[in-house]
Amino acid sequence: MRRLVLISCVLTLLAGAAPGQDRPVRLHAPEGLIDTGLLNYILPRFSLKTQVRVELTPTPESADLVLGDSGRALFEGAGQVWRLDRRGDHEGAKRLADWLQGEVGRKTVLSFAPGGGDPLFAPPRPAQQIAVEVTYDGDAELGLEVSRVKCGRCHQVEADRPMGGIGSTPSFAVLRSLKDWDARFAGFYLLNPHPSFTVIPDVTDPFPIDRPPPIVPVEMSLDEIDAVLAYVAAMQAADLGAPIRHQ
Repeated sequence: MRRLVLISCVLTLLAGAAPGQDRPVRLHAPEGLIDTGLLNYILPRFSLKTQVRVELTPTPESADLVLGDSGRALFEGAGQVWRLDRRGDHEGAKRLADWLQGEVGRKTVLSFAPGGGDPLFAPPRPAQQIAVEVTYDGDAELGLEVSRVKCGRCHQVEADRPMGGIGSTPSFAVLRSLKDWDARFAGFYLLNPHPSFTVIPDVTDPFPIDRPPPIVPVEMSLDEIDAVLAYVAAMQAADLGAPIRHQ
């Protein structure tokens, strides 16, 4: 383990120059990171700038800040992504955390190039996003039949059959083009005007006595809603053209 002689000397000089600090910031880092020499490089610069003392502690349990594999990602190098975990409310620890996450601290870390070679550390790479395919396990054929019978009096439910529905209500194909189409169909009975005439057994409340449904109620089971979702999921969304651009 490389001894942080330079840090110790600097911090000794600063021992009486940090007003309001009752004790140094306790920082824990694994030997693998210490041995790179990075802390010898960055901590004196932070202390000279802020007059906040920092000392290394051998155990994470006694630390205000821990550089390791949990917390916010700071930089990458020496075999891993290094993260910062702040513990407690020590004001100096907050300043060091802010410095490491800020522009000056990041540049200081990224400029560390032992022996004048290439920098040893780099910004953390963005986490790889994994595309998850959502599937709907309802009966799509049943969904078409349910849509025809229970939704077709207001909505055009089939793209290849333009007749049917009410002109003021969006077709299923138009609704399918919306980003939140699945949420709209799964909870359609909560969206106006559906609550006033829709019954989902064991889900919706009875109609108030003083506000009976204005039309013959539409009753659907949760299985039928799943079937409609499966049917709409396989439907070709309507092409609404490019979004309107405001000048």
